[in-house]
Amino acid sequence: MAASAATEAQTVPGAEDQGIAGRSECCRLYHRAVELVGKRWTGAILLVLLDGPLRFSEIRQLVPDLSDRLLSERLKELEAEDIVERRVLEGSPVRVEYALTKKGMALEPAVRALKSWANSWL
Repeated sequence: MAASAATEAQTVPGAEDQGIAGRSECCRLYHRAVELVGKRWTGAILLVLLDGPLRFSEIRQLVPDLSDRLLSERLKELEAEDIVERRVLEGSPVRVEYALTKKGMALEPAVRALKSWANSWL
């Protein structure tokens, strides 16, 4: 499914005329990843889940100003991308928690690097 870097990195047509010879087009997979993780509140949700599974209300507490509607929407999107897993815990009352999948945990270096950059530059 993932294309090799050689396949994705293609020289821009007409680049010589624009002074951008030797540069590659923006990789479509990179663009898709940035759009997915860069959606409003998604990065914050991922950041708080990096420390372990949380219930809906706990995520809501840890991400100030996030509405229930948007949290629900983002969790469903992340679940559909196999980045977050919804787990139903047995017992009374039934509880639900959300955890990062292996695919989600693979985002940790990028999310932590962005947090570090933000602390240094914003």
